[in-house]
Amino acid sequence: MKPTTARLGLLGLAMALSACTTFTPEKIDYKSATKAPTLEVPPDLSQLTRDSRYAVPGGVVSANAMQAGQAKAPTGAQTVVSNIGDVRIERAGTERWLVIQRPADQLWDPVREFWLENGFVLVQEDAKLGIMETDWAENRAKLPQDVIRAALGKVFDSLYSTGERDKFRTRLERKPDGGTEIYVTHRGMIEVYSTQAKDSTAWQPRPADTELETEFLRRMMVRLGVSQEQSQAAAASVQSAPPAPSARMDTVDNVPVVLLDEGFDRAWRRVGLALDRTGFTVEDRDRSRGIYFVRYVSPEEQKAKGFFSRIFSQGGEASAPVKYQVQVRTEGDRSTVTVLTAAGAPETSANAQRIVRVLTDDLK
Repeated sequence: MKPTTARLGLLGLAMALSACTTFTPEKIDYKSATKAPTLEVPPDLSQLTRDSRYAVPGGVVSANAMQAGQAKAPTGAQTVVSNIGDVRIERAGTERWLVIQRPADQLWDPVREFWLENGFVLVQEDAKLGIMETDWAENRAKLPQDVIRAALGKVFDSLYSTGERDKFRTRLERKPDGGTEIYVTHRGMIEVYSTQAKDSTAWQPRPADTELETEFLRRMMVRLGVSQEQSQAAAASVQSAPPAPSARMDTVDNVPVVLLDEGFDRAWRRVGLALDRTGFTVEDRDRSRGIYFVRYVSPEEQKAKGFFSRIFSQGGEASAPVKYQVQVRTEGDRSTVTVLTAAGAPETSANAQRIVRVLTDDLK
């Protein structure tokens, strides 16, 4: 068939179908990029098998950790709570999360089913660590909803793309009182032209969408038994938020650090969200010591692998990652975030500088 004839044929089909087709766009309508395998190696980072020698979350919590967790937030960073039954949504600054008075093992399956019901494929599931992560997916609700798209989209759906992909990480963190905190973090990629001639494209990161995170938390509330109306009212009540306390990069005893003007409870939460949003693989965490255990691969090692060219392909093997600890220490209303070696010694390498810079940029 000649190209002109083909175009006319498609146009005729669109006009015919549009006479009997009604399309109602939805704000969120995700479809997993099943033809685009998961991103195996995030920027500068790598995901490997968990090291079982670290402490299991939800184990013994020390008195010091309990005291630190109860530290009050500084003025301007108060926690706002909207409670419905045993489910509530909380907000401190720009962060929002759910608190449910149920044990994490009772929430794992409902939360897992929630993501599957919303069109996602899960590529990481670690119930013991309390982390699940979706594959890259496309929000089809962002596609143009004109007459031709509405008609042809049902027949030639694969011809349309938003040029954006999203993935979400969910973290279930056990509380000392037996309840659970649930965090949802977003990572996004966008396809852009890589040449002036606009004859080729490349994928690059785009900023995390905190409002999208809140919307999925709201929908998760419904999955956990809250009505649509109640969830909407609860989410609306925590929408407006004062600016979060700023983070700044500094050096203490020749060691790069992030300084936060807030107590342990909020600093611990914000650092965990920053690690999730920036794609770090958190192998384990020990709140009693204020430590996240992570893996890292330097940009130089990743450059040769062509990261962006492998965003949606399996590609070659990644460089071996290095283990680090990210420690949060608090004195009064001031917290310091430090990168340590796997053995727990202060880290002063270029990698430590990069990790601190990435965290600082996200925490600002």
